[in-house]
Amino acid sequence: MSALMGMVMKAATLSERVTGKVSDFGPLFEYTVKLVLLTSFLELVLYRLVSRLGMHLSKLATDHPWITPTFTALTEVGTWLLNIVAVLLFLALTLALINRWGGPKASQLSKLGSAGAALLLLLTIVFLVVQPGMLGAVVYNGLTLLVLTAFLSEYVRTHREPAQRVLAATYYLGISGWLYYQIVSTMYSLTGTIAAPPLVYESHRMGEALMVLASFFVFVAYGKSKSLSLRTRNRQQWKRAMWFWSTTGIIFSALIVADYLLEIFSPAFASAFRQASQGIGWIFQFGMGYTFYLPFAVYVAGLLCWSYTVVKLLMIGRLAGYGVGLMFIAGYALLFSNLTLMVVLGVILLTLDRVKPTVAESLPAATGSVLPATDGLVHGQA
Repeated sequence: MSALMGMVMKAATLSERVTGKVSDFGPLFEYTVKLVLLTSFLELVLYRLVSRLGMHLSKLATDHPWITPTFTALTEVGTWLLNIVAVLLFLALTLALINRWGGPKASQLSKLGSAGAALLLLLTIVFLVVQPGMLGAVVYNGLTLLVLTAFLSEYVRTHREPAQRVLAATYYLGISGWLYYQIVSTMYSLTGTIAAPPLVYESHRMGEALMVLASFFVFVAYGKSKSLSLRTRNRQQWKRAMWFWSTTGIIFSALIVADYLLEIFSPAFASAFRQASQGIGWIFQFGMGYTFYLPFAVYVAGLLCWSYTVVKLLMIGRLAGYGVGLMFIAGYALLFSNLTLMVVLGVILLTLDRVKPTVAESLPAATGSVLPATDGLVHGQA
């Protein structure tokens, strides 16, 4: 009896481990996904952000000759990385779709999303040869919306944690705000309608706010742990938690009150500070699509929550870290096809990351002798 209880307790412990780690799908898939995340991050920094920064510093280039060649070289490297990211995205998406379609428990939603993603890849190849035009843009964005709807609906169905479901719903509504803005605006331009499209600007601004809010829910859904709890009795964990929460509070509070205090003590420096923040907003607006109409501290806090969670998940090899990383590296404004494919791949990786069913859920379904049932619990697939 004691041996049986020990086996059940061991099975219960192992059943709480996550499946769908990046190493579970073979070395080709693992290293392709890792390279996609790395090169996408470098492309974001060197191409979408640094190149815009170089444009912003064009006035200083007259006094500092090194600025122009430096930023020109960085932009060329970023353009080179853009092509590498596109090739790796095609390979990673192909491997991910093969794994999802051939899975033993592929649902109808999964197959529908996989078929739509495959068609999206095909359209991307076609549009590299033939200019898509307005009608092609409407079809492409509409198909993207359908693919994201299928995958995120499956995510909500297979993930029972309320925080994870809220994350999926918030991100979906946020990115849908951008897609609705693009689809409706393009359709009105295609038909030559002079009237303003309904709710396009409202959906655009609301979508940006929801995307920022989703970056907080990333931490709530995947970033919380005992290591950041102030109630822990472990002194090292308590110090780590104090450092994290105090740094977060100081940065957030300082950014909120900095403008007010600077205006009181140094109006000239306050003006320069505002111009610098506007420049940062301008760079991110062109690089990632954020207009920074919300308080700047909100964006910084969301970035801190997102970056901490992604680093934590990557350190333990969870696919959710790669998925969430790609989803937010793509940004809000999906102006290029590679950004759209980046979001689709990120959502697919997020759906592949799940928790095995608990022993209480699995025991009623087990048949046969005790030993085979326990072995199935330990080695079963979610």
